[in-house]
Amino acid sequence: MTAVGWAMPAPAESAAEIFIETESFADRGGWQLDTQFIQQMGSPYLIAHGLGRPVEDASTTFAVESPGRYRLWVRTIDWVARWNASPSPGRFEVIVGDQTVPTTFGTQSAAWAWQDGGVLDLAAGEHKLRLHDLTGFDGRCDCVYLTTDLETTPPEVDDVLSQWRRSQLGLPEKPVEKGPYDLVVIGGGYSGMGAALSAARMGCRVALVQDRGVLGGNGSSEVRVWAMGNIRRGKFPRIGEIVEEFCDRATKSPGTFEEFGDDKKELIVLAEKSIDLMLHHFAYDVDAVDAKSGSDEPPSRHITGVRLLNTMTGEDLRVVGDRFVDCTGHGWIGAWAGADLDMTSEGRMGMSNMWRWDETDAPQTFPDTPWALDLNMADFPYPRDHHGQWFWESGFDKDPLGGAEAIRDWNLRAVYGAFNAMKNRDGADDHKNATLTWVAFVGGPRESRRLMGDVVLTEDDIVAKRDFPDGCVPSTWSIDLHYPKDQYAKKFPDNPFISVAVHDRRVDRMYGYPVPYRCFYSRNVDNLFMAGRCISVTHEALGTVRVMKTCGMMGEVVGKAASICERHDCDPRDVYESHLDELLELLRLPGKARRETVSSEIKIPDDAMDEAGPMGPMPGRDPAKLPGIVVDDRDAILKGNWAEGTGLKGYVGWAYRYAGNNSSAQARFNVKVPSDGQYRLQIYSTPHENRGNTVPVSVEVDGKSVKSLRINQREDGEEAPIDGGTFEFSANQTVAVILSTENAGGNVHIDAIGWVPAKN
Repeated sequence: MTAVGWAMPAPAESAAEIFIETESFADRGGWQLDTQFIQQMGSPYLIAHGLGRPVEDASTTFAVESPGRYRLWVRTIDWVARWNASPSPGRFEVIVGDQTVPTTFGTQSAAWAWQDGGVLDLAAGEHKLRLHDLTGFDGRCDCVYLTTDLETTPPEVDDVLSQWRRSQLGLPEKPVEKGPYDLVVIGGGYSGMGAALSAARMGCRVALVQDRGVLGGNGSSEVRVWAMGNIRRGKFPRIGEIVEEFCDRATKSPGTFEEFGDDKKELIVLAEKSIDLMLHHFAYDVDAVDAKSGSDEPPSRHITGVRLLNTMTGEDLRVVGDRFVDCTGHGWIGAWAGADLDMTSEGRMGMSNMWRWDETDAPQTFPDTPWALDLNMADFPYPRDHHGQWFWESGFDKDPLGGAEAIRDWNLRAVYGAFNAMKNRDGADDHKNATLTWVAFVGGPRESRRLMGDVVLTEDDIVAKRDFPDGCVPSTWSIDLHYPKDQYAKKFPDNPFISVAVHDRRVDRMYGYPVPYRCFYSRNVDNLFMAGRCISVTHEALGTVRVMKTCGMMGEVVGKAASICERHDCDPRDVYESHLDELLELLRLPGKARRETVSSEIKIPDDAMDEAGPMGPMPGRDPAKLPGIVVDDRDAILKGNWAEGTGLKGYVGWAYRYAGNNSSAQARFNVKVPSDGQYRLQIYSTPHENRGNTVPVSVEVDGKSVKSLRINQREDGEEAPIDGGTFEFSANQTVAVILSTENAGGNVHIDAIGWVPAKN
């Protein structure tokens, strides 16, 4: 469909019809395309997300072939009416040519429905159509329909590409077909990107399907959740190198638009010639059949193609392939194919819509929001540092699929209600110059359906560190589950909008728990992989695997497994049962390793990353590259309570530690002297004003004290290690350096100890 509307050819006795999808408008102005809820209401739509300031008109043109009287219908919604809130915040007008239609739209129905705009006289020829926003508060419009049949209401069109909509768009009965591909990846978040890049570099032809215009999912500029989960560590430290290439470097959550690098993500994908990137394509169904079964068990299912809606043009596509990856987060592909699945009935986590505000040099106004949540300053946590963080979350135990738009809209009501309290209620005196700068209209969901694999990972597996032979992806996030925060839930007990995170920290955050490969494919859809938060885990185990960098590593594993499937013409399960050694070997390759086809020689490019260790890439200075014999604080024998830190840069190894003055903490650094000679003691320490200036240090040789001194960690050690003096040792003597906290004059800092052969 083009950006110009058109009248359906019809017999003389039939009514003339003109149908215009708003996503195809030639100029969207300040309106934005929303594709999140197509499965629920049938179509993409335009939303006037102006943060309380009316957005610029969206406009297009349409042609009238049959002049006459037309009734105008607009498919829209009063988005707060489901809560009996008023007046409608999402009001807008439709302007045809120079004539403003008298109806104010977005004011009638709590569900998506046709709103009557009355009758217009339209001459033959081209006409301009505009959507004119009145509020800036998320008015929304799906489509516009004009007909000379003045009496009949158009049919409901909640189904994706319903027959009536197909007819109006002139779509063929059969979709356009693309492919075949070795791997079809549905979902362009971290897991989907990891899968597509990994498979392509291992010789697969890949389709990467994303329903929006940017990649990254929750880690895009649309949602702005910074990427968490440690990568490049554990059993296979090469896993995560692909994620390292495209992950954001945001310093806050939500960060700034620029920090999420949407363009960088797209360029990295486009650089792979064997990936067909399909942005603005929404998966709405699959074609699947029963696979042959040689046993009494029910036959497994087999996907032959996935149906896509082009959200920019309305085109209907069918993408065919050998294997598919569900990276949708909600398990849509698996659900349509008949996969075994699960969804926790109670205690589910919700969806977040984060936001930012700023302060200007002059007073700013903000409209009153009587339709928003009725909030005063005590009803929400103050958005410090000018941003509303992850805990602005609602939808606990609400329908995360059919009710997704309502969850998002409740979040918007909470944000606008909070800012109204800051500007117009009891926070007004303190926020005269405050202005709302960004609110995510794309929600960041955490939990819905999970697809079952041959292993369903549990919390007990993770805490007990159950060792699976196919354990591969290191999960380092704590078991992090969200619940409504009681303090803020009292006013809105049916749908609280502030959460609290409850952490089970029995997860190894450095090495990680190796999640098994068998969680990444369906147990009853024979050619379906999954990566991301819809993998085969329990609700509790989801709490650790769901963060984005971990999801991206799942994709890397799936992509390599898909290349093995293509090479051996086998199913994902066969990789575990017959080709596990081959998969594990591929997981030891650099992320930039590549081959032209699945059977070609693998080549390692010169710009491959250095392999990290089991504890991950070392963020500090490498002890092995420092002079002499260096003992890092990780290898010290510790007594008492030592806190770990990384905030002061220039440290050695992975971190440093510190303990309070007179806290009875002690650190012993032992080393066996390799040869006779004089050695100079070097004490690595990063200075800070809270450090001790009389830190006690003692040196023992074979258990006997030979020297005691006190050092100043408040000022010394910035450019070079603190000099502890020169000592004469014999080969194989055991030398210990002990730092303690007694009368240290401040915090004691331990980082590393070095023994450097003294020059003659």
